[in-house]
Amino acid sequence: MIERRKTRRVVVGGVPIGGGAPVTVQSMTKTDTRDIEATVRQLESLAKAGCEIARCAIPDAAAAAAFAEIKRRSPLPLVADIHFDYRLALAAIAAGADKLRINPGNIGGRERVREVARAAKERGMPIRVGVNAGSLEKDLLAKYGRPCAEALVESAKRSVSLLEDEGFSDIVISIKASDVVTTVEAYEAVSEATDYPLHVGLTEAGGPRAGTVKSAVAIGALLLKGIGDTIRVSLTSEPEEEVRVAREILSSVGLRRFVVEVISCPTCGRCHGDLFGIVGEVERRVAGIDAPLRVAVMGCEVNGPGEAREADIGVALGEGAGLLFAHGKPMGRVPHDEIVPRLVEEIHRVARQGQGASGGLV
Repeated sequence: MIERRKTRRVVVGGVPIGGGAPVTVQSMTKTDTRDIEATVRQLESLAKAGCEIARCAIPDAAAAAAFAEIKRRSPLPLVADIHFDYRLALAAIAAGADKLRINPGNIGGRERVREVARAAKERGMPIRVGVNAGSLEKDLLAKYGRPCAEALVESAKRSVSLLEDEGFSDIVISIKASDVVTTVEAYEAVSEATDYPLHVGLTEAGGPRAGTVKSAVAIGALLLKGIGDTIRVSLTSEPEEEVRVAREILSSVGLRRFVVEVISCPTCGRCHGDLFGIVGEVERRVAGIDAPLRVAVMGCEVNGPGEAREADIGVALGEGAGLLFAHGKPMGRVPHDEIVPRLVEEIHRVARQGQGASGGLV
């Protein structure tokens, strides 16, 4: 079991972050916030994908006006993403945002921060202090010479202090870079310096393939150290894909079990049959099953059941047929052309009966 870092708890629209609560999954709408219908549709799609908190960019007054209606219709708690203009933050608060994401260092000075903090406190609304390597203060860049972990942490501390000076402590912190090592080092340092809950992620990670790998390395490394209370995977892709990757990361490190996990061997000269095709089809068919099961698809009978004995159910390919097994124990042989439907049938059966023993929700 991972020993998670002890943090304070904040609540975002009824969803707890920190204080021992499960690590939550976030994403961000990629529609024009001024387009109410498109944004609401994307929020509904994100909710179906398993997102638990969503964020909307509010770049101008028109977006702030639309945000009120979007919030009214949203199936998810909503975070208002604000930069530079404190008036947009005040408008988002009035519109009923569940949380603000701001950088107090660029919101317009101490007096503006005071107004935002006062309004958020009156509504019981948390604020995420979001520091990115690409928007560090000029004096910190001059001091450190580059956007390093030390600069990110100092910027975060400076921003948190501005809020604390106003008596505001309902804070979540994020300090992101596009570089894996810088991001991990920054979060490790800030986790030692404060007990505020941490929103963990890698900014500007890239497209689906490279971005997924980089995010999994950075976020996974931090989660395994017990660092992180909520996560967002930032991909140049649809936001639903961000949610799927985030859930896979949490499942992989054993913090939460959301979906059917398919494990499979890389194949070798002993492989019987089209393992690539079988695995792809099984993954496609189980994508919508919301059950914490582990399913193994192995290429041969030599080591298959043994290597995958911890799986709830699985199959090992043999000549002309596959050996179906559960928890390492044989259940019978299945012709190759019946493997996928039979395996999926068993997965549905086990899911209905709630018999998964490979983890369960944590």
